[in-house]
Amino acid sequence: MHPWRRYVALGDSFTEGIGDVDPHSPGGFRGWADRVAEQLSLGVDDFAYANLAIRGRLITQIFDEQAGPALELKPDLISLCAGGNDVIRPGGDPDAIADKLDALVRVLATSGATILLFTGPDIRDTPVLGGIRGKVAIYNENVRTIAARYDAVVADMWSLRELHLPQMWAPDRLHFSPLGHRTIAAMALDALNVPHNLQHVEPEEVETKNWREARRDDLIWARTHLAPWVLRRIRHQSSGDGISPKRPLAAPFSENAQNNSLGNGPAT
Repeated sequence: MHPWRRYVALGDSFTEGIGDVDPHSPGGFRGWADRVAEQLSLGVDDFAYANLAIRGRLITQIFDEQAGPALELKPDLISLCAGGNDVIRPGGDPDAIADKLDALVRVLATSGATILLFTGPDIRDTPVLGGIRGKVAIYNENVRTIAARYDAVVADMWSLRELHLPQMWAPDRLHFSPLGHRTIAAMALDALNVPHNLQHVEPEEVETKNWREARRDDLIWARTHLAPWVLRRIRHQSSGDGISPKRPLAAPFSENAQNNSLGNGPAT
């Protein structure tokens, strides 16, 4: 049995669960954090969970919008994955971004809660993000240093080799698939030393495509996912504009799962 009774998740699209489509979940997405909360709630009558994450949020926005409400919920477990949207932007300095993360964790640590931090995944084989692999590696080292400073637990996605498989990624090549979210949830629970029933699932084989098929898929992806992303950057817009947290209040997980989302808008 674990010691936690009130879990609050903070972050961006990764923690909101984008890529793990589930019409029965608040906001229409499940995600690794919901899966972790579900496992933590098993056999614990007074367990409560809130998820304040919103897609597209930069680390400063997470600090300004989520830290205060999270502390007001009086959690004893906080998960935080932040900085990814900052790192992938042109000119993003992983050391400067880590300074912002340190300030955020310092505030969250005043709660006395256990804090779970995430490293970024190794994106060497990811077509969209592979070019910034070095920046992610530097940021990850900073995350580990911050975790040691505040006695936080590290969920190490960089070491999760399964994430190299294409089946772990959603069609947009930026977010994780349901299998990816499930795999990350199991890893996070292992990091917290919590027994769980998220057994390893062997991914289905992916048919190898020839050059022509691969280029066709790249063109479809660029038109469907890359172009809208670039257009938002030009317009200084975010996919999270107008979106509210899908689980703003700490409530029993089973009841939370039945609530309607307060968020709205497409996940693009």
